[in-house]
Amino acid sequence: MKYTAAVITVSDKCSRGEREDTSGPAVKRMLEEAGFDVCYTGLVPDEKDQIQAELIKCADEMKIGLVMTTGGTGFSQRDITPEATLAVIERETRGIPEAMRYASLQITPRGCLSRSAAGIRGKTLIVNLPGSEKAAKENLEAVIGAIGHGMEMLYAEGSTDHRHTH
Repeated sequence: MKYTAAVITVSDKCSRGEREDTSGPAVKRMLEEAGFDVCYTGLVPDEKDQIQAELIKCADEMKIGLVMTTGGTGFSQRDITPEATLAVIERETRGIPEAMRYASLQITPRGCLSRSAAGIRGKTLIVNLPGSEKAAKENLEAVIGAIGHGMEMLYAEGSTDHRHTH
């Protein structure tokens, strides 16, 4: 089964056109290679209400199955993607960010500094990735197989929801 996905880049500089977004397109490519139908991409500044609005739009209005964010997971005052995510999800999926941090620690001791969160809103899985292209790709690589299985479990209850395509 093929699931729909969205990639939302959270970055002040990218949203102002001061920096090119490379992590969003890289995540989109990886999801497509893994069989996801990436039907939406977005770019928002590090503003909690705008991040939340994008997540809610993707989950509730667009009925997208998987929403990946990139950016806003560090220690900067403006890094609030995990807080925005936790405010809109209904159930946390703590194992996903734990697995990403574990994989990152195999590469750099700084991997423990990621504040990524993940959780479920309705029938949508939302996962935060770091903002750098390299870290986003490494983190997604660490969990993409498990996410595919998680999506199967999320839809195994006989859902007729249209968040997947045939």
